Amino acid sequence: MPVPTVESVTAALAGVIDPEIRRPITELGMVRSVTLDETTAGAEVVVGIDLTTEGCPLKDTITTDVTATVTALEGVASVRVDLGVMSPEQRSELRSMLRGGASEPVIPFAQPGNLTRVYAIASGKGGVGKSSVTANLAVAMAADGLKVGVLDADVYGFSIPRMLGVTQTPTKVDDMILPPIAHGVKVISIGMFVPPGQPVVWRGPMLHRALQQFLADVFWGDLDVLLLDLPPGTGDIAISVAQMLPSSELVLVTTPQVAASEVAERAGSIALQTRQHVVGVVENMSWLEQADGSRLEIFGAGGGQIVADNLARATGTQVPLLGQVPIDVALREAGDDGTPVVLTAPDSPAALVLREVARSLSQRSRGLAGRSLGLTPAGR
Repeated sequence: MPVPTVESVTAALAGVIDPEIRRPITELGMVRSVTLDETTAGAEVVVGIDLTTEGCPLKDTITTDVTATVTALEGVASVRVDLGVMSPEQRSELRSMLRGGASEPVIPFAQPGNLTRVYAIASGKGGVGKSSVTANLAVAMAADGLKVGVLDADVYGFSIPRMLGVTQTPTKVDDMILPPIAHGVKVISIGMFVPPGQPVVWRGPMLHRALQQFLADVFWGDLDVLLLDLPPGTGDIAISVAQMLPSSELVLVTTPQVAASEVAERAGSIALQTRQHVVGVVENMSWLEQADGSRLEIFGAGGGQIVADNLARATGTQVPLLGQVPIDVALREAGDDGTPVVLTAPDSPAALVLREVARSLSQRSRGLAGRSLGLTPAGR
């Protein structure tokens, strides 16, 4: 029987992916040692693994994955995983590596070479389903194979953890935060840091600092799309997003009701001052489909298109109506249960529209705002 070597075991461990950082454990420096003891039944392998933190919430997952990977090698009789914890020096090297060599945290999405598409999901008023739209768009994009992150910027009225079923707290590697992953989406929210039922009572500077930390201190990795669930209106967070993420684009959510669409239009008009681009409008709760196939327009009709047309005239750009999401009990139930409707009922009326909107957004290329064009001054 062939006997495995330290090299072959280490090579196999390169296929074990850290469930939080989403990189091979060998690349992250987590494999401390590999020892083999040959017996008549085969090799007894002991793998030393250094966790990023002592209380790593996914250490059982790492142990299971390492055991399964090494056990699958020919000639292995048994596997034991010896868990340890990284030293401060190891954690410092890990943070530096994940930040691309930068010693201090920076906002990666504001860097000229970053290709992540950043969409700020906004609304004029609360209760129009902005968070439901955000959660479903994120999960739909992830299901299509994109690397997606969601930042719940609605500090006072956070609901993204509930809608994505996130219950665990983020892992901290010193001053770096590793966001939980739900349905393939990296998620961060102030709701992960406050006790249940406790309100967040902060003034503007605290909101600005929280957003800055969520953007810079969280390890987002190489994302294709980042979605920000903004609070309603045009307050401190909306202004801070425009300052910190000049390349971010706005997606407006409204209902057909005139009272909601007028406020949504004002929220979209912030782009005239912040120089952001309005990608389009999503009309939520457009109608309730009856048993006979007819549509009951509970909140009126046409509000989303009116917002899109008025913003197009105001900004001088194309602002399409991206989709009309019907009232769907499955959408509400899925949000309460923590698994968005695009996964639980992908063929439901609401899910079909949301998946179409997600694909239209994910296929757009990132704009040139804030990006280096590689130009240099010509000499005389």
